[in-house]
Amino acid sequence: MTGTGKSASDVVIVGAARTPFGKLLGAMGASITHCGPAGTGQAVKACNNMILAVHQIVLSEALVLGERLGLDPQAFFDVVSNATGNSWALSVNAPIPGLVKGSPANRDFEPGFAATLMLEDLGLAMEAAEQTDTDTVLGRIAANQYAKFVEGGNGGKGFSAIIDQVRHS
Repeated sequence: MTGTGKSASDVVIVGAARTPFGKLLGAMGASITHCGPAGTGQAVKACNNMILAVHQIVLSEALVLGERLGLDPQAFFDVVSNATGNSWALSVNAPIPGLVKGSPANRDFEPGFAATLMLEDLGLAMEAAEQTDTDTVLGRIAANQYAKFVEGGNGGKGFSAIIDQVRHS
């Protein structure tokens, strides 16, 4: 499942034998995708969250660069959210307070999805990459960045708080 599980708008990812549980799972999310046999749902989730981690870090880098260039964060958001740089990380989870209603940044990075959970999923993705001899350069960098962030005592913050580490590196 992606999201917090608090609303029926989350994405449910299923890896198991096809069963008549669709209606039950439908109450949990707006999108239900059967990914194949047992374990494939977890694999898709790990890959999806690897993408999200990379997006969140590069978004944070771009926002910090913009800050240091003197760009207005709202103008930056308005342009990028309507251009090719848009992503879920920006449009839903922007790490600067006030840009997106409902963003954890508006609540001092109170987690919906904690950095420790992101690191766990990145660990699963890195294990899968090793088992399949797949070189995930950016995924590995993201895993290292989140490991450093969590080791720095930030594991309980929402994963988008990684911007604080970017600001201080």
